Amino acid sequence: MPDETPARTADELTTVIAQLTRRLRAASVQEELTPSQTSVVSRLSREGPATTAALARGELVRPQSMRMTLAALEERGLVDRAPDPTDGRQVVFSLTEAGVRLQATSRRIRRGWLADAIEAELSPAEQHALAGIVPLLQRLVAL
Repeated sequence: MPDETPARTADELTTVIAQLTRRLRAASVQEELTPSQTSVVSRLSREGPATTAALARGELVRPQSMRMTLAALEERGLVDRAPDPTDGRQVVFSLTEAGVRLQATSRRIRRGWLADAIEAELSPAEQHALAGIVPLLQRLVAL
C-alpha cells in the first residue's frame, strides 16, 4: 500500500483539485473571467449580496484586491452595488440579471461535463465511492 500519510494525501489532493478546477474552468462559459472574478460571481450566487469586506474575508484576499475584482465585474455589468439596508455607510454587491444568467449557464455546463465524465469513466462502484467522498470534502472546506 502506498505511503498514505496526511501530508502525502494533502499533496495529492491539492494537485488533483487544482487539475479538476482547471478542467471545469476550461469547460465553463466563464473562461473569459479571471479565477478571482469567477469565484466572486459563484459566491454571490450561492450566498447572496455581500459587502466588499465580507467578500474579501470569504475569498481570503485583501479588501483592496476585492475592490479591483468587483470593479471589473461591475464594468462588465455582472454585479450592481447598492447601499447596505442595515448600514448606509456600507455598500453591498449583488449579481445583475446578466451575472445570474452567466453563472447559471456556467454551472449547467460544468455540471454537465463532470456528470458525463463520471458516468463515462467510472464504474458504478467507483461512482458510489466518489459520492461518499463528497461529505468528507465538504467537512474540510467548512473548517
